[in-house]
Amino acid sequence: MNARERVLLATAVPAERDAVAGAFPGPADEVRLPGATLLRTDGGFDLLAAGVGPALAAASTAAALTAAALAGTPYGLVVSAGIGGGFQPEAPVGSLVVADAITAADLGAETPDGFLPVTDLGFGTVTHLPPNSLVREVVAATGARPGTVLTVSTVTGTATRAAALRERHPGALAEGMEGFGVAEAAAAHGVPVLEIRAVSNPVGPRDRDAWRIGDALAALTGAFGKLAPALESWNTHDD
Repeated sequence: MNARERVLLATAVPAERDAVAGAFPGPADEVRLPGATLLRTDGGFDLLAAGVGPALAAASTAAALTAAALAGTPYGLVVSAGIGGGFQPEAPVGSLVVADAITAADLGAETPDGFLPVTDLGFGTVTHLPPNSLVREVVAATGARPGTVLTVSTVTGTATRAAALRERHPGALAEGMEGFGVAEAAAAHGVPVLEIRAVSNPVGPRDRDAWRIGDALAALTGAFGKLAPALESWNTHDD
């Protein structure tokens, strides 16, 4: 990236944002935007709690990207980060997943013959691809598992739905609710995107007793502590 370009890190909720912020020493300044507030670190990272779900995440991320562009200081990279569900056994609780594909899992239509993605209906897109070289950097720095991260509007809570998602998306390792929305906003601005998830629970039957949110948030902090130099030095021309 250009040395003057910053990185926008978008999480869903403040707890995730604060976990990421724990990886960056020193105070962060609040920057007020229309409908959003950034935490700006000295290291070139802006942290945004963009909201839950793909629609609000897309709107908040777009607002931050637009404000930066209008100020003449565009972002060089957008990262969707947070905790999420992991498909077992490939993505166990406590592990990290980095998306090599960010896919909207339920954007489309149900038909008598099964689910059709919106692209089969002749509209839009359902997948954004992060830069290969950056995915490799994340894997090397953190040991994260690379694979598809699904964006869902309804969190999976049954074994039946988990099996259906795996059948439809064999490469899926994790699911979250914001990645695709963040990626859509980044794509509209021509900015590369990345998604990183720390696994807090298995994808499948909803069992709150099995959730390990604290462990996943700690894993997120640890990941960004290792990742910051790689994100700062990554060159967009590598892909």
